[in-house]
Amino acid sequence: MGPSSSSAMESVAASRSGRTRLDESPAWPTPSQMITVLKDVLGVNNRMTQKLSTKVTNDEPELIVDYACETGENPLWHPIERRLYWTDIPNGRLFCYNPIDGFHEQCYQGRPVGGFTVQSDGSLLLFMDRGMIAVWRRNALLEVISEIPEEQSSRFNDVIADPCGRVFCGIMSTPERKGRLYRLDLDGSLHLLLEGIGCSNGMAFSPDSKSFYYTDSFAREIYLFDYDIEDGAICNQRVFADFSKADGLPDGVTMDADGQLWSALWDGACVVRLLLNGEIEKRIMLPTREVSSLTFGGDNYTDLYITTAGGNHKEVNGPLAGGLFRVKGQVPGLPEFFSRINTTTLNCSLRLSSLPNQFDTPSR
Repeated sequence: MGPSSSSAMESVAASRSGRTRLDESPAWPTPSQMITVLKDVLGVNNRMTQKLSTKVTNDEPELIVDYACETGENPLWHPIERRLYWTDIPNGRLFCYNPIDGFHEQCYQGRPVGGFTVQSDGSLLLFMDRGMIAVWRRNALLEVISEIPEEQSSRFNDVIADPCGRVFCGIMSTPERKGRLYRLDLDGSLHLLLEGIGCSNGMAFSPDSKSFYYTDSFAREIYLFDYDIEDGAICNQRVFADFSKADGLPDGVTMDADGQLWSALWDGACVVRLLLNGEIEKRIMLPTREVSSLTFGGDNYTDLYITTAGGNHKEVNGPLAGGLFRVKGQVPGLPEFFSRINTTTLNCSLRLSSLPNQFDTPSR
């Protein structure tokens, strides 16, 4: 499953080092060839399909670029620039891709970036380790919060802007404490919404802005909350989708225009589209197991971009692990919201509110 020639390896090295064009992609086995192998390994044609009663589609994932990401994550379409951004979390790398001319590059490397949003002025708001928050504009990083004292041993993981421009931001678990979910308001106040989370992950809002979806990967569940657009409060937690019997953990999510949620399945080699009752409607197979996140992009939001992980161990995860993929011609997705955090006053206004006692025990 390695490269077919030394020229392929040279192309991969060029891709990892920076500015590369799409037509310089390495000569790995095609995604469809890898998918055939993984279907045999995972038993998709019998065991998985029967167990989950779901349709495995023939949608062809296209490898856009392979930066061999250890944890490729947080793909996000930038509607102003008409480009896709994504991150390699532990290595602190940020990438961008222009589908018009195929140009892509690594545009930043530094502290780990667990997630980011697009601000209304077009800059990126980066959520990093130790609770650090920074504004990134082309080739310039401005630190606005150096750390959150309560999060010095952790990092952000997966964030999303809400309809009003607030940011819901998850925190990873540590050996001393489980993960948390915060909400950063426009005025810089930080509110603790949830704690005791195994692995805080993908989030989305319903098209009517009345519901909030939230993933705990280690619990193998996606939760549904009532959401109040006026103040950003969430309540009435219940289980929307249960993946306890699925091969793979729910990871990043995104919402389509039909109001149906999509989820990447880590260690499941696929992304899935969920029905309104939380059951899997269909799955799109990927040529590597560690599928991390997904988002819609393009002018019509019909291109589904998918990030993967495991590029640091291709001998185990396969030659396409850590690559960025695209599946065209899907049902249109919903554009993500801009964040509207006032970063000029964020550092002096940051304050942490305590956890309110307003959540119900998840019901099944």
